[in-house]
Amino acid sequence: MGILACIGVISPFPFYYFLWNNPQTWVDLCGRGRDPCKIMALVSHFLKIVQFISLFSVATLSWPPPFYFWPLFFLGSFSISVRSYKRLVRKSWISNEKHFLQQGTKGAGALRQVYQLLGESGTYYGVRFGKTIPWVTEFPFGVINDPQYVGSILSLVACLSWVPFLYIVLWVLGYVFMIKVESKEDPSTRAKPLS
Repeated sequence: MGILACIGVISPFPFYYFLWNNPQTWVDLCGRGRDPCKIMALVSHFLKIVQFISLFSVATLSWPPPFYFWPLFFLGSFSISVRSYKRLVRKSWISNEKHFLQQGTKGAGALRQVYQLLGESGTYYGVRFGKTIPWVTEFPFGVINDPQYVGSILSLVACLSWVPFLYIVLWVLGYVFMIKVESKEDPSTRAKPLS
């Protein structure tokens, strides 16, 4: 089960790498009338389920969690929410920081709400698939590089007491790899949308 769990944990990263480097191939593969971001989201959600099943297959769950779990998990969730919030402010969907902080304390529920407002194109390589997505440079981007990945990594580290170190490290290395891949983007390689 260990080898299969390792494969399951790293399964999304070759897919993301391919899409980042071959956006036109993906747009062509999706065909006319199909949103490449939506198709990517569907595949990504399936691969995320594979990742979680892989982690649960090797996990030893116990209660209560260790003292470091809660701060890392909530700090990770907050970091992800702050990134999405700044994109939403830029799109003028949310303009009140007090409202965001109130919502941000609700953890995963706030993240889900932010994702619903942001939509798939802002999350799933819309810019690489030829869509116009505003680029965000405000906090936390000016302070934290790749805050969504950082938040996810903190949430994974919070689970170290339940999941063997190897699987957490593999997942984190996948994120570090994608941070490196996504840090280099040549706008001339963006896909041209099919008309």
